[in-house]
Amino acid sequence: MSDKLKDRIAVITGSDSGIGQAMAQVFAEEGADVIITYLHDRDGAERTRRQVEANRRRAVVMQLDQRDPEQVERLFREAAERLGTPDILVNNAAVNASGKEVADMSIEDWDNELKTDLYGPFYCCRQFIRLRRANGGRGKIINITSVHEKIPMTGAAAYDAAKGGLRNLTRTLALELARDHINVNNIAPGMVLTPMNQEAIDDPDLRENEASNIPWKRPAEPLEVARLGVYLASEDSDYATGQTFTLDGGLTMSVGQGA
Repeated sequence: MSDKLKDRIAVITGSDSGIGQAMAQVFAEEGADVIITYLHDRDGAERTRRQVEANRRRAVVMQLDQRDPEQVERLFREAAERLGTPDILVNNAAVNASGKEVADMSIEDWDNELKTDLYGPFYCCRQFIRLRRANGGRGKIINITSVHEKIPMTGAAAYDAAKGGLRNLTRTLALELARDHINVNNIAPGMVLTPMNQEAIDDPDLRENEASNIPWKRPAEPLEVARLGVYLASEDSDYATGQTFTLDGGLTMSVGQGA
């Protein structure tokens, strides 16, 4: 590796599995120390820690329910005390769509998805910005959205609303933080083989059927998303801000084909 993130400190939420775990691994390979967060899967977070430490980088594991602003504030306070002020924030932790249509959705389902997938990143961005400004500015925010930030899906009203909201939060922050030289960008993956798509991982026929809608005829691997994350976290992306980087094997380009 090229040490593109040498001695940087990254907070990566939901880094106990999937894209977050892959980001932690690749960031460490590029020289970063990592704050790893998890909600339930402590074992997964510990696997991530071992991957980071195998690259001779420091790792701190912390449980986080990002729906709670007090827990988010504690996370950033303890991260700064234990590793130093974070340079990079990756808002990756999220819950998937409930699959329920609006008429059948409870207020609790709606609240859970919005609070996890939109409020949580807002809380994390707010604390990260305050720390960066107190230390002279500069830094990188990467929000993991989805192709569903702009393409709706039935049974996913709250998820679509949250990811679309995160897209516009990113754009607003890009304007607000330009004077601080803090870059804010999105990665919008399509289908990725993570625990969110566990059924497709376990069932090759289902995976093939779902991938048939993707021009490249396969889902992404988490490491493919993580490598894009390295670019957005590094100095290579210093002139990129307020953008969505779609990584979907051409899925969004195929919408409307055959209609």
